[in-house]
Amino acid sequence: MLDQDAQHLVTDARLLLPLLVSNVLHVLAAIAILIAGFWVAGRAQALVARSLSKAPHVDPMLQGFFGNIVRYFVLTITVLAVLSQFGIQTASLVTVIGAAGLAIGLALQGTLSHLAAGVMLLVFRPFRVGHHVQIGGADGTVKDLSLFWTEIVTADAVQVIIPNGSVWGQQVRNFSIYPQPVASTQIRFRLPDADPTSARQRIEQIVKDSPKVLDTPAPTVLLDRNATDNVLEYVVTFAPADGAGQAAAVKSEIIQAVHEALESPRSAPRRAASIEPVPMRPSSSANAQAR
Repeated sequence: MLDQDAQHLVTDARLLLPLLVSNVLHVLAAIAILIAGFWVAGRAQALVARSLSKAPHVDPMLQGFFGNIVRYFVLTITVLAVLSQFGIQTASLVTVIGAAGLAIGLALQGTLSHLAAGVMLLVFRPFRVGHHVQIGGADGTVKDLSLFWTEIVTADAVQVIIPNGSVWGQQVRNFSIYPQPVASTQIRFRLPDADPTSARQRIEQIVKDSPKVLDTPAPTVLLDRNATDNVLEYVVTFAPADGAGQAAAVKSEIIQAVHEALESPRSAPRRAASIEPVPMRPSSSANAQAR
């Protein structure tokens, strides 16, 4: 009886050993595929990000986005390969995943359209963070540009969130692409008693010496006749260094400097005539006594 049980046990062990070895090999192969898949996914992600970083017009956000797409694609293939090691039919699984992806895409078609528009905005870059733009009825500075929306801050510090689908589908006015013309300021002086040539040179020198006036465009001083009373005027045109916001302060400083240089009394006070002692002539009586 014991011999028969032992014989049955040996027979069962012989039958289970190939199955056990086969399953162990499948598990080891699956583990090896997982390790290799994760390694390949990481290297593929780094390669895509490194390749896109060399492109001058690709945003860093897109580098990570496309890198993650490649990584998850490799991981999906890895999972399917691991399942195939255990005898699972992956064809039907791929069909199910495709159908589920189609259903999710139809349900999220609005969100995916914003995602696609965000990718297009990040690739073609019609505007960047910090640009002054007008999108539809929103006018302000671009604060953030993501894959799904664009954030704009208006002049009165109001946050405006615009979906990227709306940004891509309408007219965008960018005021920061081309340089704006430099704002210039004009001052008119009347110096009736001054010599026009010397006064013009001195005014021009005063304006050029001011640290708050831009060298380009160069300031100019021209002569003009007032149409009302036909008085000679000096027309000074310059560009403030701090923009139009400081034009009034710079104008005031220039007017004061010109007033002190040209309109202040230029003639020094006359010196008092020196009185020298005059020698007295001797009188006749004194001459008679001298004789």
